[in-house]
Amino acid sequence: MTIGIPGIGIGHWSDPDGETGCTVVLFPEGTTASCEVRGGAPASRELDVLSPDKTVSFIDAAVLTGGSAFGLAAADGVMRYLEESGRGVLTPGGRVPIVPTLALFDLAVGNPASRPTAENGYAAARETSGEQQVVAGRIGAGTGAYTAHWRGPQRKPGGLAYAERRWDELVVGALCVVNAFGDIDDGSAAEVSLDSVMMLHQVDLEARMNTTIGVVVTNAKLDKVGCHIVAQGAHDGLSRALTPPHGRFDGDGFIAAATGSVDAHVDVVRLMALAAVTEAIRSVAAAH
Repeated sequence: MTIGIPGIGIGHWSDPDGETGCTVVLFPEGTTASCEVRGGAPASRELDVLSPDKTVSFIDAAVLTGGSAFGLAAADGVMRYLEESGRGVLTPGGRVPIVPTLALFDLAVGNPASRPTAENGYAAARETSGEQQVVAGRIGAGTGAYTAHWRGPQRKPGGLAYAERRWDELVVGALCVVNAFGDIDDGSAAEVSLDSVMMLHQVDLEARMNTTIGVVVTNAKLDKVGCHIVAQGAHDGLSRALTPPHGRFDGDGFIAAATGSVDAHVDVVRLMALAAVTEAIRSVAAAH
């Protein structure tokens, strides 16, 4: 499958000996971005620069990675790849690539010593030039992902998932890595069930094994404030698709990026992001 937005590249590195990996999303030059983190236990890098009040306007790539905070090192390799490609903010000391990164916790499901490194991030960045882009499955950052961690050994496979929404020329896509404490909600439940409440009393809420992270990308013309609003919409989609969402033991976060070729109202883009994230997360359950 190829992402329906020109200039977007996706590459992966998956550990052949463990349950971890990393995924790189490469953006065309001039891409604007912001983010929002709602989970209580995030592992992240270079997210502050995406705040609407910060001076950096554009980003070069985003990284989704396993390995918890250790896996953030994968971004070093992505920065090296981008520097070699002449990408980054121009400074008196040369170009500095902007690569915001979100990590999930998968240290407890495979070999704890296996974490994405800078070399692995570089390898994933090199894969972004491929014509066919893998956007679903237990690959890259989704290699060691599971859902329903609250069920213990009866947890279910998670992974990487993608969904896209279109309206005329406007495209909004959501790439999600689903590694959730809770269950995927297919939309049939009218309200939070008693079972969902009881699960919070039956497990170790401090385990910090749960994170759903993602990148929403659109071809809309948005500034950083608009991208921040779209990231909020991504979390609204997560809240529809996972029960419970945004726990103090989750690291849920989304980066929203806009390549800037189509005029669109920010609320339209936000609603499309909500729908795309909801579909992407729910597709993980359908795949298993």
